[in-house]
Amino acid sequence: MKGLSVLGSTGSIGTQTLEVARANPELFRIDALAAHSNIDLLEQQVREFKPRLAVVGDEGRYLELKSRVGHLTRISAGIDGMVEAAVLKDADVVVTAIVGIAGLIPTYNAIKSKKDIALANKETLVTAGRLIMAAAKENGVQILPVDSEHSAIFQSIGENSRKSIARLILTASGGPFRSKSMEELEDVTLQDALNHPNWKMGRKITVDSATLMNKGLEVIEAKWLFDMAPEQITVCVHPQSIIHSAVEFIDGSVIAQLGLADMKLPIQYALTYPERKAMAGKKLDLFEIGTLDFYKPDLEKFKCLRLAFEALNIGDSACVVLNGANEAAVGLFLEGRIGFLDIGNIIEKVLQKHKASVPSTLEDIVALDLWSRQQVIELFETGCR
Repeated sequence: MKGLSVLGSTGSIGTQTLEVARANPELFRIDALAAHSNIDLLEQQVREFKPRLAVVGDEGRYLELKSRVGHLTRISAGIDGMVEAAVLKDADVVVTAIVGIAGLIPTYNAIKSKKDIALANKETLVTAGRLIMAAAKENGVQILPVDSEHSAIFQSIGENSRKSIARLILTASGGPFRSKSMEELEDVTLQDALNHPNWKMGRKITVDSATLMNKGLEVIEAKWLFDMAPEQITVCVHPQSIIHSAVEFIDGSVIAQLGLADMKLPIQYALTYPERKAMAGKKLDLFEIGTLDFYKPDLEKFKCLRLAFEALNIGDSACVVLNGANEAAVGLFLEGRIGFLDIGNIIEKVLQKHKASVPSTLEDIVALDLWSRQQVIELFETGCR
């Protein structure tokens, strides 16, 4: 039985992780649950799974959570509580499903405590890939991808060596605006952006999928996870989301992983690796699917994907700035303060102001992240979009 610490337990990945654990009580024990502020759902989870530790990231809700379930488990809060959950002694695997750079410090500490990582927080590698992968190697830690695309690549590579790989092919649904013109994108509303055709995700990630920034962040993540050069990573728009990604080998063979749009599959694979376990639910029927389509992404219309490739080619600091500026700009969009196309325009301006460097510590990364967010606010307040 594996002990799990689930960071981000009330979000989309977190709740589906608990569905996998619920379906396999003989395989998984929930040792820690951590959420940002949704203590209503967190309380339900604590009562069901009875973890040793429950954490609320919003310190202002600590006393409320403690009064509700403090008799059932130990309660902690804030970033210190998140780290506490990440390094909990009995946990074998830490599921990092916190959204944004907030997942970086807990994930790094989990690795230093020699915990295997089921990684769903792509921003960890986007902002600190060099430090994270070095720490994982030093501590003998496995980083098992939960994102469907990186899980697909991981499964497709199998036992093949890195030297046998020609390129990685990351598939993208294209989001809700794949067929829209630039003129039509000017009138996109928040509700339009949150209406993803294939996947159910949190608000921030759903907007990232609409701008294709989510795919850009996945490109950067793939570079670190699989030790690839930027030119070895291709994005292919595949609206049906059946092929989750593929690997082309030097002999011309292409191996892909296919499946329905269900995140429980990559979650369970990461948790049971190297074994596979049966899973209930509908299975892929190729006769029912019939046709699969593939397109090149429009890098002019979807500026965020282009900017992600540019940041990757500039280097480590540009990826930190890209991520921080995106989080801040998407935040403004979710608040109704800027338009959809403003997201990419603002990120581009912040990247142009940044000076390239190679951050050597987490403190360097946090400082760069803060700088990029401040630049977004300044651009917004001065009307430069």
